[in-house]
Amino acid sequence: MSAAAAGLHQQQPPCGQPGKAVTARHRPGIWLAALLLGLASLAWQPSLCRAQQADADEKDAQVLTRGPVHEAFAGIVTFNPEPGVVVPKAPPEAIEEIPPDERPEGDNVTWIPGYWAWDDERGDFLWISGIWRALPPGRQWIAGYWGQTADGYQWTSGYWADAAAKETTYLPEPPATVESGPNIEAPSSDYGWTPGCWVWRQQRYAWRPGYWAQGRANWNWMPAHYVWTPRGYVFVDGYWDYTVARRGVAFAPVAFGAGVYGRPGYTYSPSIVIDLALVTEQLFLRPHYQHYYFGDYYAPSYHQGGFYAASAYQSSRIGYDPLFAQQRWANRNDRLWEQRVTETYQDRRDHESARPPRTWTALKNINPSGVDATHNHALMATPISQLAKKKDGPQHFQAVAPEDRQKLALRGQEVQKSRERRHTLEAAGANPAIHKPGAVTEPSTLQLPKSSIVGKPAKQFKKGEMPPEVPQTPKAEIKAPPKSGTPLPDGASRDKPVLPPTGKPEIVPGKTAVLPETPKPEVVPGKKPVRPDGPKPEIAPGKKPVLPETPKPEIVPGKTPVLPETPKPEIVPGKKPVLPETPKPEIVPGKKPVRPDGPKPEIVPGKKPVLPETPKPEVVPGKKPVRPDGPKPEIVPDKKPVLPATRKPEVVPAPRPVQPPPRKPEVVPAPRPVQPPPRVPEVAPAPKPVQPPPRVPEVVPAPKPVQPAPRGPDAEKADKKDHKNDPK
Repeated sequence: MSAAAAGLHQQQPPCGQPGKAVTARHRPGIWLAALLLGLASLAWQPSLCRAQQADADEKDAQVLTRGPVHEAFAGIVTFNPEPGVVVPKAPPEAIEEIPPDERPEGDNVTWIPGYWAWDDERGDFLWISGIWRALPPGRQWIAGYWGQTADGYQWTSGYWADAAAKETTYLPEPPATVESGPNIEAPSSDYGWTPGCWVWRQQRYAWRPGYWAQGRANWNWMPAHYVWTPRGYVFVDGYWDYTVARRGVAFAPVAFGAGVYGRPGYTYSPSIVIDLALVTEQLFLRPHYQHYYFGDYYAPSYHQGGFYAASAYQSSRIGYDPLFAQQRWANRNDRLWEQRVTETYQDRRDHESARPPRTWTALKNINPSGVDATHNHALMATPISQLAKKKDGPQHFQAVAPEDRQKLALRGQEVQKSRERRHTLEAAGANPAIHKPGAVTEPSTLQLPKSSIVGKPAKQFKKGEMPPEVPQTPKAEIKAPPKSGTPLPDGASRDKPVLPPTGKPEIVPGKTAVLPETPKPEVVPGKKPVRPDGPKPEIAPGKKPVLPETPKPEIVPGKTPVLPETPKPEIVPGKKPVLPETPKPEIVPGKKPVRPDGPKPEIVPGKKPVLPETPKPEVVPGKKPVRPDGPKPEIVPDKKPVLPATRKPEVVPAPRPVQPPPRKPEVVPAPRPVQPPPRVPEVAPAPKPVQPPPRVPEVVPAPKPVQPAPRGPDAEKADKKDHKNDPK
């Protein structure tokens, strides 16, 4: 500031007091320039006075201690970006906003004007005040805007773009995220998780997995994400930003009265600071509105309206909260920090008295040294004049010269022009398909509108002020993404199979197939089960199920016998099976004898049958054996004797093994087979009850009676001779 300007500034009267004449003691040329500058300052002074007094009038402007946060101060990251909110009426003209007369120190700090945001509770717009912002190194601010659509007026968010980029590429809608959180352990507690995202490679999307990155004090890593626009999706790569405490100053939003901002020459200068560094637990995220919110949004109805507490946002897998992630990293050695944040939220949700005030007027009525002030964090809002006097804070302040304030006030017009240029470019190439989920569009590239808010490159910072190096990201994997526009189910990830749109399950070898949700057959005792397909077996209690005809087994020694094609015996629990009558075997010489009816020997499998004891015939040499009963059999040499029919033992077929009572066949759902994807796994009919095959009675021939061999005359002579020689 020149000496003449400084002199005029020092001689300017305070607001509401008449000015004094200024005596010029300089050369005529300098005198003329100083006079013009002085006239401009005096002409601007009444507007500045009105601006400083505006927030004191509740009828004109109600300063709020809750509401949306300027998106240039803190922007949220959503995994699946969606179109901006649509409201029923047009926003008012932008307010002529004048920066406060004090700002944080630093040559990288600048003023970013405010804008209108929709308040759905009031059904009207409120003003998000401008901010003092420490610009992220190497980034430029692309301001958001309101655009008219067929349904009303739609908001398109701003973003921090690469300052070196000269063009903007509008991409097709990225696939639904497959981010599921860390899949490996962190190298140490000094590392934080960075989520993965889709990146455009070789005219298609490829998935870049998440990774662990080492945290840095005083720096906050903003991960890569997408921003929705009417023309397409803009990819914003990751970058380092300042922590909230070093990021600048955010001011309270204002609800203006009807017609106030439309007065000719009306200006406004914010003065109430919201210290977001002290109210991390009071931050909320609203993805549909693409904004952070602070203050009292604790009632359960707000959660139903799309507000997420910072501590619960990331666990919902909707997006990533870099502010909460950095705070958690900073408190990594305090294991109870996150638990206390959650408990504070729950306490304020359940107790209305624990919630912070909603307006600056209500907050001023709280005793700053009382219990309510500590419990409700009433000190989250304070005038900038008081904040600037603190010397122990993370930021130090300096005065802003009036001419600098006037130049910065004109920035609002520059930002408004950049909004209009961006709106024109994006609306001209707007693709109606971008509003339809799953629609396929082609990329397009346009020259990026020039921004008046640009941070200096990282290499121009001093050594102790330079941002950390950008973390090395994993290589992107080109693979078939899920159907575009189709969000994954809650809890689903790339490690779990997801049902395709056709409803057919995806069979993965080694994993259990995920079957479609179809009605399962209900098995009710005494009723027939309902099969999803195929013939329905008839099942009745106490009866055998009607099974389909299958080939009958063949009897092979040592193998399962083949059942003859005869009616199967009826098996009654607790009773022996009744065998069908079969012809009795006939005894033929050289063949197995036919057993007559009579006592049947007990045949035990694996043992020889026990025959009934009968008296053996007495054999007398030279005579025929005498049978104890019945006619004596006639013995014919070289022929087998014919035994009387009355004493022939009857061969009883081996009894069937006693089987347990038939169990009611259970309908067992068919096991989930490993089948190719296009086939739906069929539910096989219930397995047949396994029964041992009926044993075919084995006919054991009766033991032949041992008969003495016929003796001839020579044998009788030999016997007599031996008898004579016997000494006895």
